[in-house]
Order: sequence, then structure tokens, then C-alpha cells
Amino acid sequence: MASSTRIPTAYRQWLHAMLVAPVVAAALWMAAPAAHAGDAADITPFSSARGAEAPAPWRFTTLPNKTPTRFEVVQQDGRRVLKVEADQSYGNLVHATQVPLNASTTLAWRWRVDDFVKDADLRKRSGDDGAAKVCVFFDFPTDRLSFGERTRLALARRTTGEQVPSEALCYVWDNKEAKGSTLVNAFTQRMRMVVLESGPAATPGAWVSERRNLLADYRRVFGDEAGDTMPDVVAVAISADADNTLGHGLAYFSDIDLRSIASTRSAGGFAAGRPVPGE
Repeated sequence: MASSTRIPTAYRQWLHAMLVAPVVAAALWMAAPAAHAGDAADITPFSSARGAEAPAPWRFTTLPNKTPTRFEVVQQDGRRVLKVEADQSYGNLVHATQVPLNASTTLAWRWRVDDFVKDADLRKRSGDDGAAKVCVFFDFPTDRLSFGERTRLALARRTTGEQVPSEALCYVWDNKEAKGSTLVNAFTQRMRMVVLESGPAATPGAWVSERRNLLADYRRVFGDEAGDTMPDVVAVAISADADNTLGHGLAYFSDIDLRSIASTRSAGGFAAGRPVPGE
């Protein structure tokens, strides 16, 4: 395969939709400072925005010839939060970082979904849309991947010129899949999903709080290939799309809190997939 012009159309679509756009900004992780031990990672809060645009270094990425998903900071329930509206669109908001993955590493946020993407079906390529996803990118050593996965990842990196992350874990609020379900993305093994919430909240318009132990969830979805490896977290992203189903979704997100203690390297005490004690 001497040039990108020989890459099949279907593969190019997969490459862009599942790898390129979410990580154009995430490639900046190589220059991002590591978090201080014991401190929250430097994830800039949405509530610090002076206007409607998410504050730097949050960066928006989308695809060519796609309607962009709208991300804007708004006042909601007395707080500054991120409003995400997908309307036959595609888009991601990405924040680069570099944080060690270990037993102390947690991710916490609050979210609410007012409008689900009606015909979304995470098990099918034609339905791979969603109103609300929080994704975490990991720097897993590529020499631990199968030959086929290494080849596809190398091709993605060479074609795009970006440091495409080797693994992504996405937390999803879905309208159909059962709460607690885990899925492999319909397009690529490099992205795996955990369904944290399913269907409308018990109280319409209610905010739901999440606090996850990232190592436990990472081993739950990537344990088959990772073993005892604990790759660094290199980016966090908010994602919403409705381009496959031509639908509509509306969700809100609070500030994102990512924490890790650099000296902790053991997973003792955390059961796979179980949230750490929350607020």
C-alpha cells in the first residue's frame, strides 16, 4: 500500500470517524505536563469559561463534510456547564493531559440527557451514534498489540501524521443498552465502551453523578490485551454524534475531575468495574 489513495473508501471512513477526529487535539498529549502527585489533573473546568466557548486547552474536532456537533458553555440550574447538541452531526471536545493509571486514578463528573438519538444502536455501524459519551485515551504500548492491530494503528498514524492513541475507553449514557453493559465499538477494537446509564433519568431533567475507578474499568474492557500493563491517560474527550442515524441528541456535562497519585501502582482493593465511593 504505497499511498493513501489506495486505502479502500470504507477503511478511510472508519479511520476518520473512529480515530482521526477524536484525537487531532489529543495528539498534543506529548507536550502536556504530568499531573502533580496527589493533585487533580489539570483538566480545565468548563465553569471557568468567560463566554460560550469551552476554555483552552479544550479543542473541538470534527470530520470533513460533516455538520459539527455544537458544544457551548451555558448557565443551567445555577451553574456554568457544557451543553452538547448533536443534530445529524459529528464532533468531539478533547483535552490533552498525562496522568498515570493506577489504583488511585478516578474520573468524576455529572451529566444529564434531555434528548436521546432515537435510532442509535451501538452494536451496528449504521447506528453508532450517541447523545452523551465521556472518553478516556490511553498510551498502551503498541508492541503488545497483535500484528493486525499494530498494522492498522501504524497506518492510521502514518496516514494522519498524528499520534493516534492506542486505546480509548468511552463511558456512555445510552437509551437501549442495559446499564453496566460493555461493548467493543462497531468499527474498531481500539475503542471499547461501558454503559453507565440507560434510558431517561428517574426524574426528568435530573443530573446524575458518576465517579469511576479508571484502572478497574480499564482492566474490565481491555484486560484481554493489557494484562498487568497500566498505560498513562493521555486525553479526555466529550463526544456526541448523530450523523449515522440523522437524528438529534441533547446533553449537558459538568466540570470533569481526573485524579491520580503518581506513586500508587497497585490495583489492590478495587473490584473490576465498581465505582469508588463517591460524593
